[in-house]
Amino acid sequence: MCYLLIGNVSALISADCTEPLINARIRVYLPDGHISNCYPHKYTFSGPRQLTPSEVLNKEERLLAETALDHQGNFSLCWEQVHLFTEPLELDICLQGMPEEAGEKKETHFHLSTLVPPWKHSMQRYVAAYAYVFPVESWAQIRASYGTWVIAGIVRRTHDNEGQSQLRVKAYNAGNHRMLACSSTDDRGRYQMRFSRKQLSAGQLLGPNVYFKVYRDKKLLWAEQADVAAMPGRRAIDACSVINITMQGGMVKKAAGWLSRVVG
Repeated sequence: MCYLLIGNVSALISADCTEPLINARIRVYLPDGHISNCYPHKYTFSGPRQLTPSEVLNKEERLLAETALDHQGNFSLCWEQVHLFTEPLELDICLQGMPEEAGEKKETHFHLSTLVPPWKHSMQRYVAAYAYVFPVESWAQIRASYGTWVIAGIVRRTHDNEGQSQLRVKAYNAGNHRMLACSSTDDRGRYQMRFSRKQLSAGQLLGPNVYFKVYRDKKLLWAEQADVAAMPGRRAIDACSVINITMQGGMVKKAAGWLSRVVG
């Protein structure tokens, strides 16, 4: 008899937008005596809580199984029966750096949950599913600690609420006018892009001020002037930011700068 635990781990960028965890490993630990005695049949949520190196080391003897998450944050863990299925398990995540992180990758460990999975007997094994989503506030702090950013949003046209698909979105740092990142919109006009501190100006500590350009293939459809980056919501953006883009008109258009509109 064996156990199979399947699931997904992701993170919220906003209330309705997530990104999968990649470059990460999920770990399952046998319970220690204290948890097993106090919570034999309960779900205990106590994360995400960052673990110290000593805490990780002290749990090694109780490690039951671990595996890497795939590019969509999915995982599948299997182990032989060694304890009763009514016992709670500890689930941790090990982040092995962000893909866009500059410099040497660093590992950080977080405790996610302590729970008794809802095992179902199937064939010659017990099967259960588990999913975890990092809250926005927690994920923004974690991304900031890695010196990385994620921007998500929807590209629309004026007076058209539907997102525009098959477009190329490029974000620029107003501090040095270097491209931070680029991304394509999906069928709903949604995009996500990621970048690290290496794209920022030398000595820049806060998030960048950003402006955008939108292309279809290699044709420029919409471009903002750099002074748009001084607007609220574009200035010193957070590690997890949502910026929706509205393109005006049906022709190639250059967005009037915010400062020039004020002066005019």
